[in-house]
Amino acid sequence: MASFLCSTRFFVVLFLISAVPIAVLISLETATPSTHVYHYYSKGWARECAKWDDLNRRFFVSFFENGIGQIAVPDHHSPSDPLDEVLLVRDADLAGNASLGIFIDRARNRLMVAIADVFGNRYSAVAAYDMTTWDRLFLTQLNRPDEKSVADDVAVDAEGNAYITDCWESKIWKVGINGEFISTITCPLFTHKGWHRNLVGLNGIVYHPNGYLLVVHMITGHLFKVTTGSENEVRPIKLVGGPCSLGDGMELFSPTKLVVAGNPTWLVESFDDWETGTVVGKFRGSKVHRLTTAATVKDGKVYLNHMFGMGFPRKKHAIVEAVFSS
Repeated sequence: MASFLCSTRFFVVLFLISAVPIAVLISLETATPSTHVYHYYSKGWARECAKWDDLNRRFFVSFFENGIGQIAVPDHHSPSDPLDEVLLVRDADLAGNASLGIFIDRARNRLMVAIADVFGNRYSAVAAYDMTTWDRLFLTQLNRPDEKSVADDVAVDAEGNAYITDCWESKIWKVGINGEFISTITCPLFTHKGWHRNLVGLNGIVYHPNGYLLVVHMITGHLFKVTTGSENEVRPIKLVGGPCSLGDGMELFSPTKLVVAGNPTWLVESFDDWETGTVVGKFRGSKVHRLTTAATVKDGKVYLNHMFGMGFPRKKHAIVEAVFSS
């Protein structure tokens, strides 16, 4: 998503947003949601990603203006009562950078954060934070000084290695458990003919418990299975009912079901270890004008993060339950 804010891409989105009639926005905002919604108040306009921390009953959210916050959810919360965002992390040395995709690395009690310099486009990085003290464990710069890039999303494998997508150049960086840079995964399949099909490349990424990565190319909606090791192997997933065009963040609902957040959001199922997949459901709720960017699972249900908040001075954001229809 951050690459939209670089060069002319940002202005394309601004044009599209401004083309939506105010009356339509008011209608969407006042419509009664068809599914459960967590509303929360924030000081910021844009929240790129939300992930549910089941042990502590809270959502983590990433700030486009740099930082991480939490939204605690009481056991007996009423949907009519908006929650409050509390700041956890905002590093002074990362001012001007955006915190984008996040991943809860439960085994190591740390939160992984993909970081990109949205406006200056100077560098991309990945950071790890201790989820008890919120000390930063490491910050690893990913791109060369002369290389444009946008670190977008992050996943972690069983050994603690992190994989970060670059949605500008469509590649995947691999970083070790202690923040050491290991390698870059590239493949001709990650790029497509026609400049417009590469405006935003590799985006959402997840690690599958069977030992490989699943990743989506945002503009085309193509899904890939990436096996890592001494030799990386990239295979396109043959998708029935797709592609998942404009797919953003992803989340595994189960080993055989994958949620691809977007407008609409897609539910994809596979019974052959993700050699092929079938779109078995879609969801487009009443908050699509806020731009769906990420998915998470809470108490056996899928919830979707929406980028933009509404209101002033406090901005009201929405995390929406997705109920899929075939």
